[in-house]
Amino acid sequence: MIRHVISWTLLEQDVAKKAENSAMISAQLMSLPALIPEIITMTVRSNFVKIDGNWDLVLIADYADEEALKTYIAHPEHQKVVAVIKPFFEKRAAVDFLV
Repeated sequence: MIRHVISWTLLEQDVAKKAENSAMISAQLMSLPALIPEIITMTVRSNFVKIDGNWDLVLIADYADEEALKTYIAHPEHQKVVAVIKPFFEKRAAVDFLV
């Protein structure tokens, strides 16, 4: 199984607007498991503990194998969500590993 972990920092600095953007982004991403069968599990969460250097948002998802992950990445529904949420991010980091 492949675990796909993505972290983002948001462009927005206002606390209320950042929370609103995080909720919208989470909702967009969490719509994908119902549309893309390759997703085994998906969790999206906002940072809770405010420590300098922490990132704002994380996605953790599991896929059967590398092919399933690549299918998810290329899937048109995923690409639609990427187009919607990408303008809200300053930075993105990803790690994919075997579990």
